[in-house]
Amino acid sequence: MVASTAELLARRGLEGTSFSDVLDRSGAPRGSVYHHFPDGKEQLIGEAIDLAGGNALGWIDKKEGAPPDEIVVWFVHVWRELLRRSRFEAGCAVLAVTVATDSPELLNRAADAFRSWRQRLAELFEIGGLAHEEAVRFSAVLVASTEGAVVLSRAEQSFEPLDIVEAQLLEDVRRLMPSASPPGTPST
Repeated sequence: MVASTAELLARRGLEGTSFSDVLDRSGAPRGSVYHHFPDGKEQLIGEAIDLAGGNALGWIDKKEGAPPDEIVVWFVHVWRELLRRSRFEAGCAVLAVTVATDSPELLNRAADAFRSWRQRLAELFEIGGLAHEEAVRFSAVLVASTEGAVVLSRAEQSFEPLDIVEAQLLEDVRRLMPSASPPGTPST
């Protein structure tokens, strides 16, 4: 049910995700929603945010030890694949909740997810040779600009915004990389 909720959030947003939709998608019996989520929809949405956030961390972790430009290519690639596979119908479940909720609890969970991505990316960028402050700043730029590019790409039904953002991010991160790094296109 949690995975189905995360997928529905990514496709339909918070207002477009109901218990009935979750039950239809997951195949779970109606009583199980009330048994597993006695605090209601907010509890289910919160767990979906946690799942989506954890999944993204798993994608990020796959590039541990990679140079910063390769991490950028991979992070953008993950979002590009989500858009491609969903035919531009899905975006970020965490963002979907962030822009639609007035619940402090859900906003805190979304903030925790975004913060964990930024922190992990900063760690990987620092391992890859960026100075600590540059790694911290660039991780925020990467997450924020990629999220925005996904929104634009969904609206325009085109990869062009994502491609433009990726090119700019690569130019920026390569400028930050130590001069000892070999120039060229990262392997993906």
